[in-house]
Amino acid sequence: MTPQTKTCPINQRGTIMKKQMKLVLASILAAGCLFASGCNAPAPSGSTSGSSTTVGVIMTGSSHDSGYNEAVADAAANLKKMSGVSVITAEQIPETNAVTDTMQQMADQGATIIFATSYGYFKYALAFAKKHPDITVLHQGGYQDGTFPANFGTYWGAAYEPVALGGMAAGKATKTNKLGFVYAFPIAQSIANIDAFQLGAAMTNHDAKTYLVNTSSWCDPVKQKEAVNALSAQGVDVFSQHQDCQTTVIQTAKAKNAKVVGYHYDASELAGSSWLTGSAWNWTPVMKSIVTTVKQGKFKGSKYNANWIGTFANGDNPLELASFGSSVDSETRSAIKTEQEKLSKKGASVFTGPIYCQDGTELVKAGEVATYQDVNNFSCLVKGVVGTLPSTSD
Repeated sequence: MTPQTKTCPINQRGTIMKKQMKLVLASILAAGCLFASGCNAPAPSGSTSGSSTTVGVIMTGSSHDSGYNEAVADAAANLKKMSGVSVITAEQIPETNAVTDTMQQMADQGATIIFATSYGYFKYALAFAKKHPDITVLHQGGYQDGTFPANFGTYWGAAYEPVALGGMAAGKATKTNKLGFVYAFPIAQSIANIDAFQLGAAMTNHDAKTYLVNTSSWCDPVKQKEAVNALSAQGVDVFSQHQDCQTTVIQTAKAKNAKVVGYHYDASELAGSSWLTGSAWNWTPVMKSIVTTVKQGKFKGSKYNANWIGTFANGDNPLELASFGSSVDSETRSAIKTEQEKLSKKGASVFTGPIYCQDGTELVKAGEVATYQDVNNFSCLVKGVVGTLPSTSD
């Protein structure tokens, strides 16, 4: 994806040397708005003194998107409150070599920990970690097969758990038995969420079906509006999505008097009476824990020097069930809470067989539970989903 690069006014100060100002300008033009606080230019290299640890956080979209990137920005703001930690953030950085340039700029400013938080950043983050063994690089949402560099790790949550719970609310709320799901790319995370959403809907409504529209973009308001309008024309009356920004999906659905299940961020205030529930990322605990682990010199060989996944069962899933809307009755709330308790038991999963693909192929055998690795290799849509997957995510 290639969101527009954001430029920001530079805070002019008489004490900044001309050479430093040129470096600041070059950084902004190369990789968007890189800032330590607010929307200012980056602090000059070497400005962090003492024993402070500098942490870089890179986002692919706006920190005010009521979605994925705003959840990351909230966590970054909380990292700043840690003792002995300073934070540099960069937003609207494309999933291209621009992220490599941004990581290098952060390293030049003293960052020793960098969080690359977009799915498409993976290959750049891994390559950067290999070239900079003195910098710990964390990728959000990726999955590494094979050996990990001693300074690299991925982290994520079992997103499909709360997404399935949202599906339960959607299945109960629909009057047409048609649910809409707007997604960006046919990556493993999206496929798992679509499947889980439909499985959850079937728990409360055996007749519910999930209709898909692919936008091929993490955040394209025009395509999102077109998708909701197209699905609404087919009779869809409840919408969910896997997009970074959810404002347009919510507002368009609301205008259609449809209901909404959110993702990434609790947007209940934005959705108003259309809100059912949703999923909201709380990245602060895991990101703080990672920073502490690195500062203590214990990262190598730790649980974070691997594919870390938070789950309900472990009590550390960073994706949490969002608030309930006023239209969700007590019976539905109780059913959802009961299912959440089931998923919180060791060995439980929404992907417990038998589960079948659209064509009748067995996805998960009866009595078996899909592992996290299994889920990361899902390539089919389950029965009840209407639509097909594009052959490529490009």
